[in-house]
Amino acid sequence: MNPSLIGEGAIWYVAFLLSLTLHEAGHALAAWWGGDDTAYRGGQVSLNPFPHIRREPFGTVVLPLLSFFSSGWMMGWASTPFDPVWAVRHPRRQAAMSAAGPLANFSLALLAFLALRLLLSYGVLEIPLQLRFTALAAPPDGTAGNSPLVPLAMFLSVLLNLNVLLGLFNLVPLPPLDGAGVFEGLAPTRAGRLLGLLRESPAISLLCLLVAWKLFGYVAMPALRLVVGFLYPMLG
Repeated sequence: MNPSLIGEGAIWYVAFLLSLTLHEAGHALAAWWGGDDTAYRGGQVSLNPFPHIRREPFGTVVLPLLSFFSSGWMMGWASTPFDPVWAVRHPRRQAAMSAAGPLANFSLALLAFLALRLLLSYGVLEIPLQLRFTALAAPPDGTAGNSPLVPLAMFLSVLLNLNVLLGLFNLVPLPPLDGAGVFEGLAPTRAGRLLGLLRESPAISLLCLLVAWKLFGYVAMPALRLVVGFLYPMLG
């Protein structure tokens, strides 16, 4: 196997696992603050990835690596347990718990954005010849290929783009995505209860995921172009 591909896969996986871990830790922390200690007792109010990996080893390890080495893109999932009785009794707290995951992704994207802007403003990194998902910035011309700036630029690029997409995708208001939980908690009406019932059916949840993925295609590219526009205003 190509050593450079393995190196890229390692950078992707670190960014991917960090993003999943922070997302689920956000859910777990919000639930704990809201009075449900289910995830806390499972060790998931933590930035340690291993409690999350133990809960979903296929979604956090196997599928991301398989999808990367087969398609160059990582896919996967993790999950946070919560008490459904608590969620029914406290719909607003459920909404906050659901929103906490995407909010964690947007926070991580903001940190990556600020790091890139800082490195670009001081000339440590520069605009690459070709902007890509994995290359929003690059080391200056003449920098040695084995410079730590090369993996750093790729890591920050993946971290920024990936978390923007994860945050937005999870806000689609279809089960089992977080947006459905937010809507269900903020609108405990007939529509909200319907989403709750749909969430209980694996087949319907899978269908909703496919629909959400199809719809998200109309959002993803404009969102990434917006990121580039903020990162490099002169290119807008």
